[in-house]
Amino acid sequence: MDKFSDMAMFISIVKHQGLAAAGRELGLSPATMTARLQALEERYGVKFLNRSTRHISLTDSGELYHKACLEILDNVNETETLIRNGVKEVKGPLKISAPKDIGQQYILPILSEFCKLYPNIVPYLYLNDRISNMAESGIDIVIRYGELTDSSLISRRLSPSRRVLCASPEYLAQHGTPLTPKDLMNHDCLAMLRSNEELKTWHFQDKESKSAVTIIPKRFSDDGEVIRHWALEGAGIALKSILDVQADINSQRLVTLLNGYMKNFNTSTSSANLNVVYISKKYQPKRIRLFLDFLHDRFGDLIKNQELNGK
Repeated sequence: MDKFSDMAMFISIVKHQGLAAAGRELGLSPATMTARLQALEERYGVKFLNRSTRHISLTDSGELYHKACLEILDNVNETETLIRNGVKEVKGPLKISAPKDIGQQYILPILSEFCKLYPNIVPYLYLNDRISNMAESGIDIVIRYGELTDSSLISRRLSPSRRVLCASPEYLAQHGTPLTPKDLMNHDCLAMLRSNEELKTWHFQDKESKSAVTIIPKRFSDDGEVIRHWALEGAGIALKSILDVQADINSQRLVTLLNGYMKNFNTSTSSANLNVVYISKKYQPKRIRLFLDFLHDRFGDLIKNQELNGK
């Protein structure tokens, strides 16, 4: 078998998390799949997969090979398309993951505009606050707050940001306005969940010192859009990125709080800036390169419009 066939087989195994399901997709028997995988591992003298009766996982060598397979076959497919069409047509899937707030307010209109320019692009927009394993998920671009720890990924800042405390005027009229971070312990607070961890320690910094307050949240969610919705309906005080709630602040549906304590606010583990993350590719598909440049240009325009509307 040629190397391209082996690469396609390995990608299918990882995608389906098993040899049997991958074999059904490729029209190969389980015995053939096992033999080909063994031959592949023997060729390179390494083990690509850890296998049990119910689960497979990539070894370090397997993860490296899988990334290379995705990159090489993507480039081969794009080259074949260019040759067949005789023009540099931009087409193919574009898979993007973003938090719901940012995704709906900013990424969705930018992506729609991009697809009007390149109608043969097939967009996949995943809206969630979970950080995907890019190598295994097939996601091209991840948009997230803060930094990712995976050194094999490229992180490029999309926009500076900062975190703010905010609540609706109705909530403040009923419960009063906190004057210091410690006052939050007597308020209804809305907290995020991340990987089942309750993010209920909020950090503050004024001109002289840093402090932290462990709140007693009234509501939790792993979805930032839900937190924003609860704040808008008057359920409590939320800690949000300014990018998520700028339009709500401009329209006075939300009011910022304790601004003097929010200088250079970061969590204990990451910055508040919004970043674009993608797999390092020497020969990145043209559709991804074009969208990254388009995203940076248009995102900056949207932020400027928001700032102007707020003045």
